[in-house]
Amino acid sequence: QEQLPAASDAELRALDEAIATLAGDVQALQQSCRLLEAELRHLGASMTTADMAREVQGLRGDCAAYAERLQRITTAANHVSPEEKEQVCREQKLYCREWRRRKRMATELLDAILEGYPKSKKQFLEEVGIETDEEHNVSLPDAP
Repeated sequence: QEQLPAASDAELRALDEAIATLAGDVQALQQSCRLLEAELRHLGASMTTADMAREVQGLRGDCAAYAERLQRITTAANHVSPEEKEQVCREQKLYCREWRRRKRMATELLDAILEGYPKSKKQFLEEVGIETDEEHNVSLPDAP
């Protein structure tokens, strides 16, 4: 550095200003580069036009299949009317209510008999030949 001529204050200030300007330019370019890299990552993660066309074609095929299925269902001669459905639901509720009532009565009757019976409930049920819902893994539907 001794071989270089000494710079004046004006030249040093000019160099400092040039350095500051260039540093600002570098920061602006780095920010721009980061934004472009983020956009590139976003675009790289999205579907290509060919992929999108295949996806649209597949969805159109699905839509056509569903439309055909809907057409078959609505034109079927064996479909159930809302009135018939409501009637079946009412009957099911009636039968479930009756099932609960009869099961409760049978349980109360069995409990009354078992009060004076010397053996266990299981032995009594085997001797009499009573099969329970639980033996057959049957349960009442949930009440609506």
